[in-house]
Amino acid sequence: MKESWQLMTIRGIPLLVHPSWFLILALATLAFQEQYRSLGDGAGALSWALGFTTALLLFVSVLLHELGHSLVALRQGVKVRSITLFLLGGVARVERECSTALGSLMVAAAGPLVSLVLAGLLLASVHPADHVSPLLGRMVAQLGSLNLVLALFNLLPGLPLDGGLILKALVWHWTGSQRQGTRVAATSGRVLALLAIGLGSLLFLRGGGIGGLWLVLLGWFGLGASRQQSQMLALQKALTDLRVHEAASRRFRVLEQDRPLRDLSRLRLHESEGPSDWVLVCSQGRWKGYVDDAPLRDLPVQRWDSDRVADHLRPLSDLSSISAQAPLWQAALALEQAAGGRLLVLGPAGLPEGTLERFELSERVLRQIGLKLPPPLIKAARQQNTYPLGLSLAQVAQGMVTSGLVSPQADPQGAPS
Repeated sequence: MKESWQLMTIRGIPLLVHPSWFLILALATLAFQEQYRSLGDGAGALSWALGFTTALLLFVSVLLHELGHSLVALRQGVKVRSITLFLLGGVARVERECSTALGSLMVAAAGPLVSLVLAGLLLASVHPADHVSPLLGRMVAQLGSLNLVLALFNLLPGLPLDGGLILKALVWHWTGSQRQGTRVAATSGRVLALLAIGLGSLLFLRGGGIGGLWLVLLGWFGLGASRQQSQMLALQKALTDLRVHEAASRRFRVLEQDRPLRDLSRLRLHESEGPSDWVLVCSQGRWKGYVDDAPLRDLPVQRWDSDRVADHLRPLSDLSSISAQAPLWQAALALEQAAGGRLLVLGPAGLPEGTLERFELSERVLRQIGLKLPPPLIKAARQQNTYPLGLSLAQVAQGMVTSGLVSPQADPQGAPS
């Protein structure tokens, strides 16, 4: 939600407003105004003022709901990046998930609990407020009922709702598997979303109007969120199951150390577009190091025939490397630290057997989950050495580490601990 505007900061958490929020604020104001006018609780400007105030206080309730999540997340050591109000309510963006099932359960339950407390306090205040003013009493009753609906709706057991996060945490606690919790909650969310779309369509066809369309919109949003969760699970599984050697290529050339620099120049002349291949140096079948292009840049052309590759050797240890048996999530993290975004792949004996770059890693992962990229997209990613489709596998891998799905000390020869 990069186009959101920041209103203020609460406990260090930026409060953002998405442009779509103004649309729902206007629609809510209109709905409440019509309600007050039809009940005779206000006329003209007064009904509009009551409608706007009720709509605004409803979103204050939504903000308090999200603050409940955020403050508990902070207590669990999880940084909250922002709270955004938008078309479908509010969302708190956190830096990572809690690393424990209990912590996730507490964060997920905090929002509905805040809404239930608000509903109880408001409904208990209806009678005193009615004595002050019937209009105030009706507004308090309205807000109390809406907070109760907000709490109960969010407790439905399907992602991305709070109830889905609670279900995920409970399954995670019972089974010991965070992935299993996500899988169960995402499936439940998909079922609920389809039911919402079906029920909303039926209501609309039977004259339910905006209520039916709103239910369809919520279901569609839930279906998209469930699909994203499923895709994330597939990416995480691929990054865990696949090994570096399954994605590696051979983006290096080999020169004997006694060859002249002129041979290095010829290699470069015959290269295609994109990042240059590494040039590894050997002697009688033994690896000696590598040579870069610095001699070609720094020395006069006249010396290219007299100088030997061995005169400009650099140790292989200067190149960022990774074991061929390491899982791809480790490679995704290592690529972010590697100069030039390339890793030297080392075999069991610690000898070079290939290279790995971002586009190769992403192509293999996407192929694993059944997505084949078109050749032009692959070519562009190869030339730029980037992830296609804006896919940042490093962020996915980092999220796996911070949420405890994998351990940074995992054995590269086997599955992560």
